[in-house]
Amino acid sequence: MPEVPPTVPRERMPRWVWKAVLLFWVGYLVAIRVDSFIGKLYGLFLLLLVSLFLALAVEPGVNRLSKRGWRRGPATALILVGVMLGFIIFVVAIAALVGQQIADLLQNSEDYVTRFVTFMNDTFGTHIDATQVIDEIQKPEGAVQRFIRSQSSRVIDISVAALGLLVQALSVALFTFYLVADGPKLRRVLCSRLTPERQRQVLDTWDIAIEKTGGYLYSRALLAGLSAFSHWVVLQALGTRAPVALALWVGVVSQFLPVVGTYLAGALPVLVAFIDSPGQGIAVLVFVVIYQQIENYLLLPRITARTMDLHPAVAFGAAIAGAALLGPVGAILAIPGAAMAQALLTDVGERHEVIDSELVDIRPPKGRLERRAARKQHPTAGSDGDA
Repeated sequence: MPEVPPTVPRERMPRWVWKAVLLFWVGYLVAIRVDSFIGKLYGLFLLLLVSLFLALAVEPGVNRLSKRGWRRGPATALILVGVMLGFIIFVVAIAALVGQQIADLLQNSEDYVTRFVTFMNDTFGTHIDATQVIDEIQKPEGAVQRFIRSQSSRVIDISVAALGLLVQALSVALFTFYLVADGPKLRRVLCSRLTPERQRQVLDTWDIAIEKTGGYLYSRALLAGLSAFSHWVVLQALGTRAPVALALWVGVVSQFLPVVGTYLAGALPVLVAFIDSPGQGIAVLVFVVIYQQIENYLLLPRITARTMDLHPAVAFGAAIAGAALLGPVGAILAIPGAAMAQALLTDVGERHEVIDSELVDIRPPKGRLERRAARKQHPTAGSDGDA
C-alpha cells in the first residue's frame, strides 16, 4: 500500500484582518456622511466667515462710540445701517445707469451702429456697410434677436437670485451685529476657559486681526475715494453720461474686487463713453490706464505702507488662492487674512542682524545731487573714480 501524505493544516486568517476591513468600511461611510454635512453647511460657513470679517472691520468704530458713552448695541446698529445704505445707494445708481444705457441703446440702435461703422471705416480704412449691419441686427431669426429673446426669459431667475442675495445679506448683518454687540461677552467666555498666558495670546491675536482688517478697509476706502474723485473730474470734463455713477463704479469695484476688479471697473465707463463717441471712449481708456499706473506706483505703496504692511506679491497670491477656495468672497477676505498671518508670524522664531551685502541693500540709489556732494567732500576719491 502506498503511503498517504499527511494533510497540511489550513492557515486561518488573523482576526485583525476582519477588524481592519470593518474599520475601513465604517470609516469610509463616516467620511461620506461628514462630506455631505460639510457640503450642506458650506453656505453657513461662508456667511459666518463674511460676518466675522465685517465684525472685525466694524468693531474699531463701535469701540470709539462706546468710549463716548454709546451702548454697543445702538452703536453697532448705526454703523451697519450706514454701511447698508451706502451699498444700496451704490447698487441703485449703477442699476439705473445700466438700465438707462440699455434703453437708450435699443431706441437709438441704428444711430449708434451708423456712427460706429463710420468710425471704423474712417480710422482703419474698412468698407463696412452700415445698412447691412442694421438689417442683420433687426433680422427676427438673427443671432442678436435670438440672444435678446433668450435673455428675456431669465428675468424670473435673476429676480430669485436677487432675493436670495438679499436674504444672505440680512443674515450676514444679523450675525455681524451679534458678534460686535456682544463682543466683550464672547471674548470673556472664551478666555474663562484658558490660562492667563493663553488669554493674552488670544486677545493679542484678536487685536491684530482688528487692526489689520480695519487697516485694509481704511486703505481701500481711501484709494476708492481718490479713484472715484479723479475719474469723476475726467468724465465730467469729457461730458460723459452719469459721471458720478461711473466714478463710484470705478472706485468701488477697482479697490474691493481683487485681481480682475481693475479691468471690470474700467470697462463700463469706456463702454458708455464709446457708445456716445468712439474718440471719447479712447480718451477714457487712456486715462484709466494712466491712473492705474499712478495708483500702483505712487498711491498704493504709500497708503498701504501705513495701514497694512503686506508685500504686493503676497497680496496677489493670497487673492488668487482665496478665489480658488471660496470664489470672489475668498479673494476679498484673503488679503486681510494674509496680513494677519504675516503679523502673527513676525513674532515666531529668533531674529538676527543682517550682514552688509549688496543683495540685501534696500536703500535707494544715490541721486545726482548726493553724488556731487560726496565728490565735494572727497575730491581726491572723485578724481580717482573718474580716472
